Amino acid sequence: MPKDQEQVKPRPTPRANKYVATDRFWQGTEDRELLLQYCPDTKQYQHYPRPVSIYTGKRNLEWRKVAGTGTIYAATIVRVPGPGMDGRLPLSVVTVELDEGVRILGNVLNAAPETVAIGQRVELAWDAISNDIAYPAFNLVEA
Repeated sequence: MPKDQEQVKPRPTPRANKYVATDRFWQGTEDRELLLQYCPDTKQYQHYPRPVSIYTGKRNLEWRKVAGTGTIYAATIVRVPGPGMDGRLPLSVVTVELDEGVRILGNVLNAAPETVAIGQRVELAWDAISNDIAYPAFNLVEA
């Protein structure tokens, strides 16, 4: 494919306004840190980013770094081509229940998609889309 027609992986659009605050999450990815919102009143994490705590309705949220370890809650295999998918299919996409009690989507990078299963342990990895941007992803943890 000619260079000017190469597929580019989709890039996130960090936002910061009164409704959604995703910029801090994406800033963390630049340093390869998984940051989640934390409610100090209830001592619980939440994800996806919101302007208020889902537990109290208050705006006193903090951003905290988490380990990114957890268990696969759901899994699927993407086989249909789309933007940025050249050379990546089939692709294992999972919902991970992090040890902090929230669920997050990501790809599994170190395993053939047909070997990925619900209940497997995973650890944080990074799926780079450029030198400065990466999506949180996961690697299977060998037992």
